[in-house]
Amino acid sequence: MNDLDLFSDPYGDGRPPPDGRSGGRDPRRARKRQKRRRRNGRAAALFAMAFLVAVFGTGGVLGYAWLDNRRNPPDYDGDGTGNVTVQIKDGATGVKIGTTLEEHKVVKSSRAFVKVYTKETRASTIQPGFYQMRLKMSSAAAMALLLDPKSRAGNQITIPEGRRATEVFELLSKKTGISVKEFQAAAKKPEGLGLPPYAKGKVEGYLYPGRYDLDPNGSAAQILKQMVTRFNEEAESGGLVGKAREAGLNPGTVITLASLIQAEGARPSDLPKVSRVIYNRIDKGMKLQFDSTVVYALNKRTLTVTNEDLKYDSPYNTYKYTGLPPGPIGNPGSAAIEAALAPKEGTWLFFVTTDPTRKITEFATTYDQQLELEKKFRAWQRANPGN
Repeated sequence: MNDLDLFSDPYGDGRPPPDGRSGGRDPRRARKRQKRRRRNGRAAALFAMAFLVAVFGTGGVLGYAWLDNRRNPPDYDGDGTGNVTVQIKDGATGVKIGTTLEEHKVVKSSRAFVKVYTKETRASTIQPGFYQMRLKMSSAAAMALLLDPKSRAGNQITIPEGRRATEVFELLSKKTGISVKEFQAAAKKPEGLGLPPYAKGKVEGYLYPGRYDLDPNGSAAQILKQMVTRFNEEAESGGLVGKAREAGLNPGTVITLASLIQAEGARPSDLPKVSRVIYNRIDKGMKLQFDSTVVYALNKRTLTVTNEDLKYDSPYNTYKYTGLPPGPIGNPGSAAIEAALAPKEGTWLFFVTTDPTRKITEFATTYDQQLELEKKFRAWQRANPGN
């Protein structure tokens, strides 16, 4: 049998093909195969449909849950329990406040609080500071407490510019009830206060003046660190180190200069002039002869400095020693620091606050002019005995 015979005699025994045609196929087998294909196709289609329903059905459920969570973020019910102190920082947005409350477990989710915050017309009146809150409060209840002045838990205090460290300790003690001795002890452990290296371990000059919200649970060290941190922030934003380098000065020297300027200048407009007097006197090798440095050495506050006071032997006595004192004599503000870096142009070598009541300071270039200014001051003293 040759290859052609395989097609003409499919069974190999001479029988005709099943369909009566040479080379034909069995139709019954073909129909069975087609039925199987149709069944398998329908099954595959049904499986695919079921799979898609399952996927999109689950996705729909999850999608709905996600949307519902966005529209109705999780929140606690009621006024909460227990107590927790929370600090709201200056300039905090609704999102930041919500995040802070969530971190302290006051509210269940920051988004729930933000939803309440955006609907509250008084939300922008929330003041920075410490608040006595409760745990697991509804966002609405938390908002109500933040708007209630009675919830303020911290102590607000304003430290004036130019106060000495010892005076700052007294002000803080009166406000917090922490003893002056505790503040003094904390100041003697500078490693934990974050002082810049040019402070040489001394807090004098680096307790930045301004308004503070004090933690009602804070220690003396924590409060002093808060003030030093403010100094560091202001120094960074003002570019103190870079500007001092440009002026050929150490940043610590700038703060010492600023403390003198703050102590001697009566009005903000006088500060750059006082700064120029200091620069001019140092350039000429003259002693500064500032009463403020003498009374600092004596730990006194007075406008009357006696001849005996001027003899007091201290490196802070600028009547005895030439140049700047070894460190700041108070805690200057930003205007005094700026004046130390940018003195006003002028030839002044002297100045006298001729009328302390009205904060009038007059400047002079010659010693004779200085003597005339001193006469004005003596006249003011006679008119204001006891000062």
